[in-house]
Amino acid sequence: MEHISRHLSKEIKLSSYEDKLFKSDLMFDDHMLVWFISGETKIIQWDTTFYFKTGDIFLIPRNQLATIINYPKNGLPHKTVVMHLSLERLKKYYENIDVRKRTQPEQKIYRFSNHPLLESCLASLIPYFDVEGEFPEELASLKITEAISILRMIDAGVDSVLANFDTPGKIDLVSFMQRNFMFNMSLEKLGYLTGRSLSTFNRDFKKLFNTTPQKWLTAKRLELAYYQLSEKKKKPTEVYLEVGFEDLSHFSFIFKKKYGVSPNQLPISMG
Repeated sequence: MEHISRHLSKEIKLSSYEDKLFKSDLMFDDHMLVWFISGETKIIQWDTTFYFKTGDIFLIPRNQLATIINYPKNGLPHKTVVMHLSLERLKKYYENIDVRKRTQPEQKIYRFSNHPLLESCLASLIPYFDVEGEFPEELASLKITEAISILRMIDAGVDSVLANFDTPGKIDLVSFMQRNFMFNMSLEKLGYLTGRSLSTFNRDFKKLFNTTPQKWLTAKRLELAYYQLSEKKKKPTEVYLEVGFEDLSHFSFIFKKKYGVSPNQLPISMG
């Protein structure tokens, strides 16, 4: 798999995947503004699935768990312009803007498909990727400021996300894990998202679930896979990535160990 990232700055890059697909489970530390040049992306969250294609523009807020699967399409690579909207940059942008803070910002992916102003802003970056030498910081700052200003003009509600600089507070662990068990995140990140240190996360988890996080996660992912295969009649190749496994052969091995049949045999055995 060939992945090429060309950076104008630490916050602006051109990303390209040439292979059949690339899958990752992510939690971004920055808000991510993405413009599709070619290819397709499938973003799976606990309660919904998004599909993005050429021309689409979307914003993924920070601290959201998601499975992201990138595909080349029509002989073209999966290619995007990605802009990181960092907390540092946003704090500087909003320091002189009075924003009415909402108690709970809406955590969703914002879609701005084919919006001419945003597309023009992001497309204007393309020629700079072919220019030798360092991209001036003041120019990067101008481009990011332009993008933020356009986002606010398109959707006034985006302030509740971009101008929110809080760290996650302590939340209900059972509810969070039941929604997010299919994402391959480190225990440290899961702890952070639930407002806990790693040691507190492990202690609370053991108390609530009476097992280790690793054993519980594997069991929950296998249960979801079993449901998708037997009830939804999906193929193992469609299921293993979406339920949180990284390798098809490993998934098949532990699935057979638990259920006595391989994933390929299950729909047949269920009649």
